[in-house]
Order: sequence, then structure tokens, then C-alpha cells
Amino acid sequence: MDIYDFKNALLIGFFMAFMIGPVFFMLIQTSILKGARAAIALDLGVILGDLSFILIAYYGSRSLLEKLKEDPRLFFIGGLVLIIYGLITYFDKENKKEALENSKMINVPIKNNYLKLFVKGYFLNFINIGVLAFWLGTVLVVSPTLKMNQTAIFWYFGTILFGYFITDLGKIFLAKRLKSKMTFPVIYRIKKIMGIILIICGVFLILKGFIPEEKLDTLIQSNP
Repeated sequence: MDIYDFKNALLIGFFMAFMIGPVFFMLIQTSILKGARAAIALDLGVILGDLSFILIAYYGSRSLLEKLKEDPRLFFIGGLVLIIYGLITYFDKENKKEALENSKMINVPIKNNYLKLFVKGYFLNFINIGVLAFWLGTVLVVSPTLKMNQTAIFWYFGTILFGYFITDLGKIFLAKRLKSKMTFPVIYRIKKIMGIILIICGVFLILKGFIPEEKLDTLIQSNP
């Protein structure tokens, strides 16, 4: 994995950390009410949920990934998944109050407080099928660009999760400031921006499957 891929993965992790949903608000709420350590325990559970989805997406789609080497048009599938996820994000009406209520639905009776928060974070993320759809689309897109090199693929997704975690640490320590700024209009705008970004990425990937790579690069360079 070269430096370009490394920077790309870090950037994806950064943007992921600002995907508005139950996890986002639960992390801020936990940091304010229970402190940074408790929020970090919750976040580690969330990241383990993401890792589980990445493994499911990768090993569940291996046969499809092998075909991508012979038929680039199958990029259409990964692009379509990202477009659908982007549309869901763009039109999602869930507000701050609903997100917090959803986050409270996971209640795991474990005596150790940090372990309870860790497990809560894991299940809070794992029950969100949209997260699996996102990782599936990302796996289908990224793997062929890394020439199906398993080591490079795992390093790439490990870097995404590292970038995600580092950004979350910033959110945890700035929780009180973030909470006051996360009004419904701000949340609404962020969701729409993230949705548009995902849709654009999906369209680009679909084009990549049907337009020769050299011609697509020429089009991009001619339209800076």
C-alpha cells in the first residue's frame, strides 16, 4: 500500500467518523456523562463491529471479487451499493432525539461498566444493516484497485479504522462543544453532504466499470 492509498484510507476514516447516527450521539453523550475512558470503551466496541462487517463483506464476496479482475463492469455492483447507501443517508429524516432513543435500545446487563459499554458499542453498530452495505460497497471497490492483495487490503481497511478512531478521540475530548453545535439544521446539512459524497463516489465507480481506465483518467484531467 503506497502513500496515496494510505492518505485515501485516512480520509475515508475521517469522513466516516462524522456519519450522523445513533453511534455519533451516543459517543458524545457517553463522554459528557461518564467521561472520556467510558466513551473510548464504547468506541472500541463500535470499531470491533466495523471490523466484523469488513470481514463478512470481504470473505462473503471473495468469489465476486475474483470475477472483478476479469470483468471490470462488476464495479457497477459496488457503485450501486454506494449510491443506494448515499440516497438513504441523503433522505434519512432521523433527528438527534430519535438517534439517542435508538442508541438506548441496546441494554446489555454486564456488571463491569467498561465491558458493558464496549459490548453496547459493538451491538449498536452491528445491528445497523446500512453499515454492512457501506463496507460491502467499499470492499468491492477497493479490493480490485489493490490488485486483490490480501495484505494490502487489510492494511488499507486497518488504516481506515485507525483514522476513524483518531477522529473519534477528537470528538470525545470536544464532546461538550460538539453537543451544543449539533442542532437539527446542522445534522440535516451534514447528512445531505455525506449522502452526496457517497452518490458521487458510486457514480464514478459505475463509470469506471464501463469506460476504459485510460479514457476515464483523461476525462478527469481535462475537467479539474
